[in-house]
Amino acid sequence: MKEETISRLQKHGVLSELDVQFAGFMTRLSGKESDELFLSAALVSHFQGEGHICLDLSGLAEKPLLDDPLDSVIFPKLSKWRKILQASPVVGKPGDFRPLICDGSRLYLYRYWNYERRLVDNLKERMGNNNLKINEALLQDGLERLFPDNEKAGKKETDWQKVAALTSVLKRFCVISGGPGTGKTTTVARILALLREQAGSERLRIALATPTGKAAARLQETIKNAREKLNCQEEVKTAISEEASTIHRLLGSIPDSPYFRHNTKNPLPVDVVVIDESSMVDLALLSKLVQAIPPDARLILLGDKDQLASVEAGAVLGDICDTGNIHGFSKPFCDAVERLAGENIVSSPDGSDKQGPSDCIIHLQKNYRFGVTSGIGAVSRAVNDGDNAQALTLLREGNHPDIHWQELPRPDALPRALRDLIVNGFTGYLKATDPGEIFDLFNRFRILCALREGPFGVSALNLLVEQVLKGEGVIKRDNRWYRGRPVLITRNDYNLKLFNGDIGIILPDPAANNEHRAFFQAADGTLRKFPPLRLPEHETVYAMTVHKSQGSEFNEILFLLPDRDSPVLTRELIYTGITRARERVEVWGKEEVFCTAISKRIERTSGLRDGLWG
Repeated sequence: MKEETISRLQKHGVLSELDVQFAGFMTRLSGKESDELFLSAALVSHFQGEGHICLDLSGLAEKPLLDDPLDSVIFPKLSKWRKILQASPVVGKPGDFRPLICDGSRLYLYRYWNYERRLVDNLKERMGNNNLKINEALLQDGLERLFPDNEKAGKKETDWQKVAALTSVLKRFCVISGGPGTGKTTTVARILALLREQAGSERLRIALATPTGKAAARLQETIKNAREKLNCQEEVKTAISEEASTIHRLLGSIPDSPYFRHNTKNPLPVDVVVIDESSMVDLALLSKLVQAIPPDARLILLGDKDQLASVEAGAVLGDICDTGNIHGFSKPFCDAVERLAGENIVSSPDGSDKQGPSDCIIHLQKNYRFGVTSGIGAVSRAVNDGDNAQALTLLREGNHPDIHWQELPRPDALPRALRDLIVNGFTGYLKATDPGEIFDLFNRFRILCALREGPFGVSALNLLVEQVLKGEGVIKRDNRWYRGRPVLITRNDYNLKLFNGDIGIILPDPAANNEHRAFFQAADGTLRKFPPLRLPEHETVYAMTVHKSQGSEFNEILFLLPDRDSPVLTRELIYTGITRARERVEVWGKEEVFCTAISKRIERTSGLRDGLWG
C-alpha cells in the first residue's frame, strides 16, 4: 500500500496509527504484499475500535473507501475479495487458528470471532436445553400468590411480569427487557422466590451481578426492598440472596490480564445467575461470563434493549433480542403459558411448533412509573419509534409539566442561561450537613451531555458549574479537594472496592479532625470514606455523559445536546438520556440536531444476530 494513500486515509480519519501498524504486521506476516489484505486488516482494526465485532465485506464491495470522487481506492467484487483473503496464510476459515477469520462475508479478528461463536453456541444450547424438573402444581400456586390477577375495566390484561417469571422457571436462559419503571428487578425478586420454592430442601446458589458497581448497589437495594413484600414463606425470603457484585468481581479478575479465574474449566458455583443492565455488557465480557456458568444453571438477563449499547465492541442485548423485528412465540410455549399462568400471548403468524429465541425473550410493556399522562413516557415512546416530529412536538407544546424544550443558546451565552438551573439544582446538597441527606439531595438533579469535549460537553460544563457555584459563594474552589466536590470513579480499583461509575462527594470528616475525605454511599446507606489521594482515576461529575449515566436515575435532568451533529448522536442516546429522569427533564438543543439524532440508530456489525435468529 502506497504511503501517500495511507497518509490520505489517516488524514480523513479512516485509519489510526494503530490500524496502520496492525495492517503492516499482517502483511509482513503473510509474506506477500497485498493492498487488499492491508486495507482489510486495517479496517477490521478500525471497525473493532468503533464498536463493531467484524468487517462486513459485502457492505464495502465495489465501493470507494472515501466519498472523494478522485479517490482511487475502490474495493473489489465480493467474490474476488474473499478469494484474495482466503489465499492469505494469515486469514482462516471458521475453526482455524489464524489472526483473521473470514466467515462468509464477515472478516473478524480471531479473538472476536471466537467470543461470538462461543456465545452463540452457548446460548443456543441453553435455549434448547429445557429438560428441567418442574413441580407444576407448586409453580402455579406460586404464580397466583406472587402475581395476583390484573383486572382492568372488566378485561384481563396480559401480565408480562408473570409471563417473564414463568419463562425464567421453565428455561435455562431468559431475557427480560423493558424500559425504566416496568419492574424488571421487582420481577426478579419474585422469580427467585419461585425458584427457591422449586428447589425444596436443596440449596439454591444465586449470583446477582451488573456491569458497574453503581448498578450493583441499585440492584441490591431493589432486591432487598422487593423481597420483604413477597407473598411467600419467611424461610423463602431469607434464602433469597440480595448481595450483588460487578461481573468482573463475580468472575474473579486477574490483575493485568484479560482473563478471569472462573471460566469453562473452573465454572462458577451457581445455580442461577441474574445480570442487570445487560445493555451495557459488551461481547467479550458476556462471552466469558456464559462460558463460566455451568450448563445446568439458569441465566437471566435484565435490560432495556432500546438503550445505548456497550462502550466496548458489540450491541449484544439488541442482537439477542433482534431489536427492530417483531417475533411471536411458538405454539407449545403459548400453550404452556396459558396452562400454567393463565395468560394468553400471541403465537407466531404461522403457528409454528418450533421453539427458538423468541420463547426466551419477554418484553415488559406496562410502565408503573410513567403513566398514560406522563410526558417523559410519551416522548420516550416517540423517540423509540423514530418519530422525531412527534417527539419534538411533545417537548415544545407545553402540555406536559414533566418535559420541556429549550433552544440551545450560543456558547458565550451558556453561563447566564444556565445560572439559575445550576444554583437551584446544586445549592441544596452543598448547604446540607448530614452526609446521608447530602447524597439524597445531590442525586435529585444532574446535567447530562452527549459529548465529552466541546462547549456543550462534560468537561466544559463541569468547569462552568464550578465557576457559577463559586461566584455564588456556595463552594470555595481554593484547591482540588474542596468541600462538596462530586467525583465519578472511571477505573476499577478492586483493592479499595471502588468501581467505574461509583460517585463520591468530598466532605470534612469529623473523625479525622475535619480533614477532607471522599465519601461513598453503599447500597445499604452506610458510608465508606477514603483519603482523596488514594482514589483511582476519577473526574468531577456535576455533569456526566449519557453513556456514564446508564444504570442511574435522577429526579430532574437537564439534557444538553451539542450545536451540531455527531456520530454518537443516535436514537438510543436520546432515549437513554430522557429516561434517566424520574420526574422532569429539560432538553436543550437545536431542532435539526435533535431530529437527525432520532433518525439514526446504532448499527454495529456482528454475526451474533444471524447466529441466533438465522
